[in-house]
Amino acid sequence: MDYTLNRSYIRKNIFTYLIDIVAVFCVYLLPTFSHLTGVPFYLFEPMRIFVILALLHSNKMNAYLLAFTLPVFSFAIASHPVFLKSIIISVELIINVFLYHQFINRKISGHLSILLSIIISKLVYYVLKYIMISALLIHTELFSTPIYLQVISTFIFSIYAYIIFKIRKSKIDES
Repeated sequence: MDYTLNRSYIRKNIFTYLIDIVAVFCVYLLPTFSHLTGVPFYLFEPMRIFVILALLHSNKMNAYLLAFTLPVFSFAIASHPVFLKSIIISVELIINVFLYHQFINRKISGHLSILLSIIISKLVYYVLKYIMISALLIHTELFSTPIYLQVISTFIFSIYAYIIFKIRKSKIDES
């Protein structure tokens, strides 16, 4: 095996493991940090942050693994969010990963793929949440995270993806 390919492979796997470890610790410690500081960190979509990091810096299977397990892990450790909401968050994040890869495979730019996949998966999330609220399965507001924060974070994720893809392109152009 080529040494450079091997170094790149090892580096990518180490980054994948780091994303996973930091994601689990953040989800595990987030309720404690929120309680100690009074800052509701969950409003900044930490689970989505790690799924986006996995999409951009890891591999497809890792992104799916995080999308499925982080909400369930959060429920198991902190009982937050409630079980059914954890399930719809998992569904939302899995759809986010799926759509991102569908858009990338259709040659849609990376930052636009991130943007569209987040928007569509959020719409699915709110439809599912509305159904559960209407069926009295969960008792919460439809929009518990302010819309403006969701819009800001979505654009930040998209801008981050733009920067990452721009850096990758410039590295390819240099070689």
